[in-house]
Amino acid sequence: MEQFKALPKKWGNSLGITIPVEIVESEHIQADKKITVLIFGNQQKHLKQIFGTLKPKKPTQQVMDEIDEGYD
Repeated sequence: MEQFKALPKKWGNSLGITIPVEIVESEHIQADKKITVLIFGNQQKHLKQIFGTLKPKKPTQQVMDEIDEGYD
């Protein structure tokens, strides 16, 4: 698996990216052969949406006290 940064450019009504030749060669990418592309855009936006959505069943202090019990 390779990783690179790309700047999407307008391509008709869509956006397109260019895959560097080094990655094309190392991954044996060919025209008309399907590949999987992972998109990591604005991760900070998603983290802000997720943060605080998990509601623990026990208060944090109770969990910390239970952890400390094993070290007495």
